[in-house]
Amino acid sequence: MANMSHTTLGHSGIKIPRLCIGGMSFGKPSADFHQWTIGPNETRAVIERALELGVNFIDTANCYAHGTSEEYIGAALRDLGVPRDRVVLASKVFFNDGGLSREAIDREIDGTLRRLGTDYLDLYIIHRFDYETPIEETMEALDGLVRTGKVRALGASAMYAYQLHNMQVVAAQNGWTRFASMQCHYNLLYREDEREMIPVCRQLGMALTPYSPLASGHLCRPTWDSASKRSTTDAAMRNKYDADRERDMPIVERVAEVAGRHGVPMARVALAWQWARGVEAPIVGCSKPERVDDAVAALDVALTPEEVAYLEEPYVAHELVGPAARPGEKPLAGTANPNVR
Repeated sequence: MANMSHTTLGHSGIKIPRLCIGGMSFGKPSADFHQWTIGPNETRAVIERALELGVNFIDTANCYAHGTSEEYIGAALRDLGVPRDRVVLASKVFFNDGGLSREAIDREIDGTLRRLGTDYLDLYIIHRFDYETPIEETMEALDGLVRTGKVRALGASAMYAYQLHNMQVVAAQNGWTRFASMQCHYNLLYREDEREMIPVCRQLGMALTPYSPLASGHLCRPTWDSASKRSTTDAAMRNKYDADRERDMPIVERVAEVAGRHGVPMARVALAWQWARGVEAPIVGCSKPERVDDAVAALDVALTPEEVAYLEEPYVAHELVGPAARPGEKPLAGTANPNVR
């Protein structure tokens, strides 16, 4: 198994491993969010294994499992006695009362810090673009968190590239903290951000930390459906991927073929493709410690340029999945519910 390699979180200078543990798998199950999340003991076991393997970057959000994801992560780190400066903690704000208003940001950061049991975050991410709040108000409020020491760096998540660009310009013009990372929806089955978002991020010196690098499990098995609790209960996952099932299955089949040639599970090929594409740290949700081992082992898989091209060749353009719809537009797939990511 490869030793964990590291990179930096964009222009922030924060050192991160090449993998991030996603916190959407952690928390109290509920019918109105996710029924497949794991409990505090299981969360602790996953985090313990991740830290043993050098994966000390953990991402969550204020809305995941109604805040219990943050609570379970904080409890796990306390129980394991992890020094605060040995872990990179990220959380998000938006799916809450007030969106990205100053009042909401100031309120939500305090709740997140309390649930995580820490006095600062390494990375605070806006979960979506807020059409109701002036971007100047949002960027100034976020900058205030950095200046007071509650946050070390800022990140953004799924949105339109022009929205990200506008927010970065406003920050630069006013001397406020700019976003250092982008958590976009990106995998072999969904590559729309290659058109504009990823080039804009590179132009602005931002790191890529994509969510759903395994396409909610579709890149982990040769069949589309599975009998797992998530596959049978996760409506957000179906909204994101099922409409393109027929067009995407040829890609799934090629992932299985390439994995067979390498003698590794499919998930490792899907993750290896991320690094071949220059991604800094894909976010992987793990419900068991052995899933962490599998993800770290993917660092040992080196795809040739020919294999990358072979995996990508069947792709066709998809409807956008992730950015919040503009006011008056029909909601985009996977955007109406915070369950999306």
